[in-house]
Amino acid sequence: MRRAKMSLFDLVLAALLLGIGLILHAIFPGIFAGMKPDFSLIMLFVILMLTADKRVGLIAGIATGIITALTTTFPMGQIPNVIDKLVTTIAVLGMLRVVPKKVAVPVVGILGTLISGIVFLVSAAVIAELPSSFISLMGLVVLPATAINTIALLLLYPIAVKLYSINKLNSHITTAPIDK
Repeated sequence: MRRAKMSLFDLVLAALLLGIGLILHAIFPGIFAGMKPDFSLIMLFVILMLTADKRVGLIAGIATGIITALTTTFPMGQIPNVIDKLVTTIAVLGMLRVVPKKVAVPVVGILGTLISGIVFLVSAAVIAELPSSFISLMGLVVLPATAINTIALLLLYPIAVKLYSINKLNSHITTAPIDK
């Protein structure tokens, strides 16, 4: 059984989306106790829903964890960021296998962000210490981030699908060399 090659187009698209997510994540200030909505997570969700190759998704999940670890404002939040993005990537890939396509975007936005936030807080509590109570961080950061991420995903995903399909089609068009 031969494995298909990873699509260079999908890898480049993932890199571009992660770059956009990095910029948004880096410039958005912390809201409460150093936590902030994770715009890199939104881009990760778009990548996971757009690309069929799960290897690209896993690479994007690991890269997102590293990116958010480098830009976190949460005290000792580097390792929890990597853990939460890897767990979230695996969970969302599993969700996408069972959730009907009609409701995938809001389900991924809501459940993916909740999973990410909970895994982040639990791993941060185990590795270091939370700067505030779990409940207050859930209510003041994770739940608002869930709403923000879901709305952003509902707005961005249809645009991303159109751009992806147009560019995917164009990337397969070949032209004959021009003779001089």
